[in-house]
Amino acid sequence: MDETTTVMASAASVEIRDEHPILFLHAISRRFRQGDSTLDILKSAELAVWAGQSVALVAPSGAGKSTLLHIAGLLEHADVGEVYIDAVATSKLAEIERTRIRRTDIGFVYQFHHLLPEFSAVENVMLPQMIRGLGRGEARARAIELLSYLGLKERLTHRPAELSGGEQQRVAIARAVANAPRILLADEPTGNLDVRTSERVFATLNQLVRASGLAAIVATHNLDIAAQMDRRVTIRDGAVVEVT
Repeated sequence: MDETTTVMASAASVEIRDEHPILFLHAISRRFRQGDSTLDILKSAELAVWAGQSVALVAPSGAGKSTLLHIAGLLEHADVGEVYIDAVATSKLAEIERTRIRRTDIGFVYQFHHLLPEFSAVENVMLPQMIRGLGRGEARARAIELLSYLGLKERLTHRPAELSGGEQQRVAIARAVANAPRILLADEPTGNLDVRTSERVFATLNQLVRASGLAAIVATHNLDIAAQMDRRVTIRDGAVVEVT
């Protein structure tokens, strides 16, 4: 059985679709040493996400949400298991190729925006595009288009310190999708925001996911936000479990 067939056979147990999932975590296990003992964070975890689908990852602190996202985003290796990106196994790829996939196919949004303070909003969104090789003019046009779509047309030249928390996070979202990734991974993206601002930022994020066909996993403690997403999963005893 080839890799694509393996992906489809395993993913079929989650949900049957006509196409393969953009992201598929297959039998992922991750453990850490704590002194003389071993802590199992993930144990044969499985998760498939399709293009245009948003998945809320809701689990208590310490359950392994960030570990799962780091493995899905190729920032960390699993001890056992495989991460498939568009049906391609990634665990044995050279680090330069994994870096290329992170740069072109995956966007990251964190709880803290991590914007570069010395650059304006539009410059922060231009940078990842220019690193990828896009010309300055094209990168600027794309950045303006994204920021305007996210309601920041009047804030293009403002630096992060001149923006509100919600505006900073919307710039971070624009930066994450500037290179048109196929996968968006967000780790508590509204965790530092008040309830009203969180809802506004999430609504923007959800709108962007649906408009662009991204496959998105959003780790959140906010059950109201999770309820608005296509699917909800949690981590229980190291396994990813669907929540109805």
